[in-house]
Amino acid sequence: MFFSTCIFAFAENYATLFFARSLQGLGSAFADTSGIAMIADKYTEESERSKALGIALAFISFGSLVAPPFGGILYEFAGKRVPFIVLAVVCLIDGILLLTVIKPFSNRTRDNMPVGTPIYKLMVDPYIAVVAGALTVCNIPLAFLEPTIANWMESTMHSTKWEMGLCWLPAFFPHVLGVYMTVKLASKYPNLQWFYGALGMVIIGASSCTVPACKTFGQLIAPLCGICFGIALVDTALLPTLAFLVDVRHVSVYGSVYALADISYSVAYAMGPIVAGNIVHNYGFVQLNLGMGLVNVLYAPALLLLRNVCQMKPSYSERDNLLVDDDEPEGLDDTMKMEERRGKKKGYSSAGNCLPVVVDENGGFDPFRAQTRASSMESSGPEYS
Repeated sequence: MFFSTCIFAFAENYATLFFARSLQGLGSAFADTSGIAMIADKYTEESERSKALGIALAFISFGSLVAPPFGGILYEFAGKRVPFIVLAVVCLIDGILLLTVIKPFSNRTRDNMPVGTPIYKLMVDPYIAVVAGALTVCNIPLAFLEPTIANWMESTMHSTKWEMGLCWLPAFFPHVLGVYMTVKLASKYPNLQWFYGALGMVIIGASSCTVPACKTFGQLIAPLCGICFGIALVDTALLPTLAFLVDVRHVSVYGSVYALADISYSVAYAMGPIVAGNIVHNYGFVQLNLGMGLVNVLYAPALLLLRNVCQMKPSYSERDNLLVDDDEPEGLDDTMKMEERRGKKKGYSSAGNCLPVVVDENGGFDPFRAQTRASSMESSGPEYS
């Protein structure tokens, strides 16, 4: 992202800009997927995970909503190159912080690393597919309005350049409010995550339909705030749900599922400039907004499929038996412990302070006999061990 942003600053032709945009997409894919996956792995409790992901989403939205006025003001008073140079410096500083602050805490030895579920298998999981679809649909209004609303404001409201640039800035505050409310509600009523997402999609749909009715800049702020508030509800409720679904239905490695989430966002934003422009040209701005609103409202009932997700049990039925009492679940580390213990059930070598392999008459793991054997080994001294 640092190199691509520097190229943007000095590019003078379409081919160079196209290359810079492609390179930026590659860099953001690495950053978004790994960053959200690290958060999901670090915070294993649902309430903590929702809060941490909510903070991350708030900053993602901060970048998206503050970017137009930030770039417009700097472009107006400092020229084309300055906004990109500032962002390149921010990328460089953040990369250095990742190397100096985050990396030292990630150097834990991870033997017997579990293999994450392939992304194509996650895509055919009906629950994950519903969540991915909701993430795509809820971001369509924002992705489609960003490249089209400026021309509409100029033709219908005769808006000035600063009004076009600042129209999205007030929406940042209801977005943060939506993140905060969803995190608080999810901590008290975690079984209603699907409802928060469905409610957000209905709000997005209603707000999208009211955008064409606005006649002034002040009136336009309200539906844009409603769209961003609804997106906050959907994203904050459903991103932690993805991690939970991986925990209970697959292997607790989160890179693939959040890569799928990133693809869902990218589909919406990639289609925005092309599809939205064609719809406005052929049918009009009003039809574009009515269509986006209708799609969101019609998709909301699909989230009913997620209403019983919180009652699911982990896919490892022997989980409680394989972890001893003093083992605290730690996301990926917890999964690694389970994989290591399952390997011992099959007769593989043991290491460290793990329980000895003891099977019952049916060939299954017997935790009570294993604990008894471990106590005998400790009392017999190191030579027995």
